[in-house]
Amino acid sequence: MSEPDLNLLIALDVLLADGSVVGAAHRLGLSTSAMSRTLTRLREVTGDPLLVRAGRHMVLTPHAEALRQRTRHAVDEARALLQPSAAEPDFPALQRTFTLRTNEGFVEAFGAALIAAATAIAPLVRVRFAPKTEKTATHLRDGSADLEIGVLSEMGPEIRVQALFRDRFLGAIRKGHPLEQDGEITAERYASFGHVVAARHGNGSGPVDDALATLGLERSIVAVVPTFHTALAVARASDLIALVPASFLVHAREDRESALSSGIRTFELPVATEKITVSQMWHPRFEADPVHRWLRQLVLTVCRQRVPL
Repeated sequence: MSEPDLNLLIALDVLLADGSVVGAAHRLGLSTSAMSRTLTRLREVTGDPLLVRAGRHMVLTPHAEALRQRTRHAVDEARALLQPSAAEPDFPALQRTFTLRTNEGFVEAFGAALIAAATAIAPLVRVRFAPKTEKTATHLRDGSADLEIGVLSEMGPEIRVQALFRDRFLGAIRKGHPLEQDGEITAERYASFGHVVAARHGNGSGPVDDALATLGLERSIVAVVPTFHTALAVARASDLIALVPASFLVHAREDRESALSSGIRTFELPVATEKITVSQMWHPRFEADPVHRWLRQLVLTVCRQRVPL
């Protein structure tokens, strides 16, 4: 059996990424006719047209769409294997901007500590926290983000994952709220008040509502806001009960006079819900990069120091 021509893998990756014979030829430094011949060979090897004409443009076939991410992963892995062993980075002279996609709660809880830890070793490094408006691996795959931090979702088989810490939700009310004045916080009393929840999509219902439902109870979600910080602000100025992650209040517990904790009392929920595992995720192209390994270890250390796994 003849060995496959692995040079075709590079051409396939570029063709599937560009979706154009002309564009792929330009990126690879080939003539358009040479790229067309390569496409013909790829069609013979894969048994699929891969690129077909749609009007004045070319589009990927369903099989080509299915191959695109697998091809990108295979090329990245091959390139990583053929890279020389990297020397220890010169951290004092390192100039690099790292982009971390995460929510505001993580930045509130860990941002300052992470920045301090990074710049103490590499003073010219910059950390950019980008909003995570949706759960997708696109930003990791195209290189616009170094890390995605949050609860693991379906990110694709090639994405690397490492657990950072376990989190849980707490109830939060204003000091002097009737809920803290009239004895034990039971599930019935908890459900009897209005609630404010942070959610970017949907109505804000979740595991707490499922747990209440098993007891024949239902809470009234009066307001849905975009961030946990806003949820606390609403709870501080009303009789609504907020729901916030314990990690979000890490620095508030350390500084009792902080604006975040001022006027707020937190309590354990009167219903049982599963803990949440917060992870960091990255693309395998950075697996062997010593600077990226340093960043990942830094994030892990900062998180574990403040919130245990």
